[in-house]
Amino acid sequence: MAGSLERPELKTLKKYIPGKPIEEVQREYGLAEVVKLASNENPLGTSPKAIAAMQAELAKLNLYPESTCPELTEAVAARLGMPPESLLFDNGGDAILSSIAQAFVNPGDEAIMANPSFVSYPTSVQIMSGRCVLVPLDADYRHDLPAMAAAITPRTKLIYVCNPNNPTGTIVTKRETDWLLERVPEHALVVFDEAYYDFVENPEYPQTLEYVREGRNVIVVRTFSKIYGLAGVRVGYAVARPDLIDSLAKVREVFAVDRVAQAGARAALTDEEFRQRTIAVNSAGKRYLYERFQSLGRRYVPTDANFVWVDLGVDTRIAFDRLLRRGVIVRPGFIWDYPTWARVTIGTQAENEKFIAALSDVLEEMLSSQNASASEES
Repeated sequence: MAGSLERPELKTLKKYIPGKPIEEVQREYGLAEVVKLASNENPLGTSPKAIAAMQAELAKLNLYPESTCPELTEAVAARLGMPPESLLFDNGGDAILSSIAQAFVNPGDEAIMANPSFVSYPTSVQIMSGRCVLVPLDADYRHDLPAMAAAITPRTKLIYVCNPNNPTGTIVTKRETDWLLERVPEHALVVFDEAYYDFVENPEYPQTLEYVREGRNVIVVRTFSKIYGLAGVRVGYAVARPDLIDSLAKVREVFAVDRVAQAGARAALTDEEFRQRTIAVNSAGKRYLYERFQSLGRRYVPTDANFVWVDLGVDTRIAFDRLLRRGVIVRPGFIWDYPTWARVTIGTQAENEKFIAALSDVLEEMLSSQNASASEES
């Protein structure tokens, strides 16, 4: 039998495991009602204006979409105050991240990234035979920018700054970001992944589009998945210097963003009421979760995203399964080698309350079992 046909880069590559979908949990546990707080989706659904626009576009599904997304590009460029040639749209932020690695990473090039952070970074780099340089977060679960700067070498090609960071929800400030950029050599690109920037409340958050306007070696990545509830149709975009955008365009799929997605994204931009309501629900929800975690004696990290990183104090492999049986899906921390932590998406008030009730029951069960075991051993 012939040897494996698989590229050697894939031998050690871990497959991405997404959050469990609601339908799977319903089938697996025979549940009618399931709350999903695992994938940072918009709990209010989708912008109604986007839904109407997408429905109107269904009659044209026999036609290929415009490859360059011209109307969407013009709309977003006007909103951001950027020239259209500094934008590129793709099939979600993940596709943009893949294109960045394909366009700029040579075999042996290094990419610096925080650990833990978004799991797509190492995957896209390893596929291109690049080397991942993982820098642990600091004591406050934030990017350790001094340590990341110290890791720069002549082989460094990419530096990822996930801001807010996934899974911890923490940010780095403008002052800290300015400090980092002063130390980045010309042969390296800084990728600012801002999937959650709409939810940031900290006034010290950097306005990274200014770096693009200054002509820096930066690429800003954003998405319509979170704030506008368009995760199911996949629309992400990059903002960068035109020459960098041109490089990304060379590796992007020709019809990367389908016509339904383009129509939905254009309409979503006009739905400021939905955007503001999403932000308000998220702000209230995280404060509710803070209070409940405190009452349960659980440690959490204050967030600037639409999720909270919380230490449940128990094995999340077990807690995850017990929460599933109660109809609640969260993202267990063992995925990032944090066995007692979990990432919990902020839902509606009803969803947050269902989660807290289920978590309270699970913690009581598990802690009682632990105490009983300890008593027997003593």
